[in-house]
Amino acid sequence: MPNRKRARRSAGLLLFRRSGEAGFEVLIGHMGGPFWAGRESAAWSVPKGEYDSEEEPAAAARREFAEEFGRPVPDGEWVALGEALQSGGKTVTVWALEADLDAATAVPGTFTMEWPRGSGVRREFPEVDRFAWCTPREAAERLVAGQRVFLDRLQEHLTDGRGTPDQEGA
Repeated sequence: MPNRKRARRSAGLLLFRRSGEAGFEVLIGHMGGPFWAGRESAAWSVPKGEYDSEEEPAAAARREFAEEFGRPVPDGEWVALGEALQSGGKTVTVWALEADLDAATAVPGTFTMEWPRGSGVRREFPEVDRFAWCTPREAAERLVAGQRVFLDRLQEHLTDGRGTPDQEGA
């Protein structure tokens, strides 16, 4: 019988707020732990996490946002931004939500891993070590490559294909 790998799936929530010349900013998080320390480019992510076949993607996005940001998801209308396949083979589903949270108030969840590898020492690290509001250009430089498509999709949604921000809301 062939060995079938379980399809890895993640779901997340990309908060945005309208502002400035760029038209909007997004809230993204710098991935925590020793692998990402000292890196900025392609070391940030939409708050997201894996889920299994027993959980709905939207429920996973809500759960993961609360775990990673440390606060409940704000009220508002979710905008589906679709799916994207990341280079590691994981399919990521993301929604956007207009909200304005203070990034400094995040209380990220943690994970434990052996570090340094092979040392037998288990250490705890934040899932996300900091959050920041970024313009689409800043976010594109910081996000892992497989998630940048969600910025384009959000831009398209907010401009309704016109190239200028929809000031009345989406």
